[in-house]
Amino acid sequence: MKIHEKVLHTLTPLVVVGALAGCGGGDGGDAAGGAAGGGATEAPFDMATAGHVTGMVMFEGTAPADTPIDMTSEPTCAAKHATPAMTESFKVSAGHLGDVFVYVKEGLEGMSFPVPAEATLINQDGCQYLPHVSGVMVNQTLTFQNSDGLLHNISASPTVNRGFNITQPVNMTTDRTLAQPEVMVPIQCDVHGWMNSYVGVVAHPYHAVSNAGGTFDLRNLPPGEYVLEAWHSRLGTQEATVTVATGQTATVSFSFTEAMLANAVVPLGEPIDPHFHTPEELAAAGYAPAVTGADQ
Repeated sequence: MKIHEKVLHTLTPLVVVGALAGCGGGDGGDAAGGAAGGGATEAPFDMATAGHVTGMVMFEGTAPADTPIDMTSEPTCAAKHATPAMTESFKVSAGHLGDVFVYVKEGLEGMSFPVPAEATLINQDGCQYLPHVSGVMVNQTLTFQNSDGLLHNISASPTVNRGFNITQPVNMTTDRTLAQPEVMVPIQCDVHGWMNSYVGVVAHPYHAVSNAGGTFDLRNLPPGEYVLEAWHSRLGTQEATVTVATGQTATVSFSFTEAMLANAVVPLGEPIDPHFHTPEELAAAGYAPAVTGADQ
């Protein structure tokens, strides 16, 4: 196993791909009108042959303790927490690790999947991003909601995609899309420095976030051999190979350890500054997403 260095739910492969079978192959689009984002309009394989992956993420050792967040400067947010809000670096329970982003890294090359019509929601509630870790498909709508009614901002610092900084002074929502695969995109609130979140962007619906019990599911995969990657914000990444057979459920596990903290390398790069660069310079740096109205 190679080592490189969410708060709500396991993400959308079951819902997204299940929708394909329910509407003649349409996932987030209809068979007549096409998928959102102009991508594929039906599943690129026979859904009757699909298999599944179920998995577990474990943690061995003693995780660093999360610490209370001082929200005395924001009594509106503090009042939303029955007990003091805590930092969110580690979600460990009985040796199980939550908030781990798991996705198919290799094995789907050449396949094009419909973009879900459903948006992925990141809610700012109680001066925290909920969920802490989430995932979207390329060009899937990512909705940021301010439920606190006080000033927040959403500052995204991707390496591949175009960064953005959104101000939300009142209860409101703002939509954005990310045009390139990237694991992971860090999100930060510049008003409340303790607020942070991570978003994984992939070119297919086979991604999930381990829940508080460490479990995750990747549903309705075409038969084949896959490399899965598990990403954690402090412990880095691990890979595992799994074979999916027609109509069968494969199992896979990842095990992170306390010792990994010392040398973990978390894949998060410096954002590319789109200002004062020519298109040629941006392309050479690997930055070439299309600019849409939502990105401006």
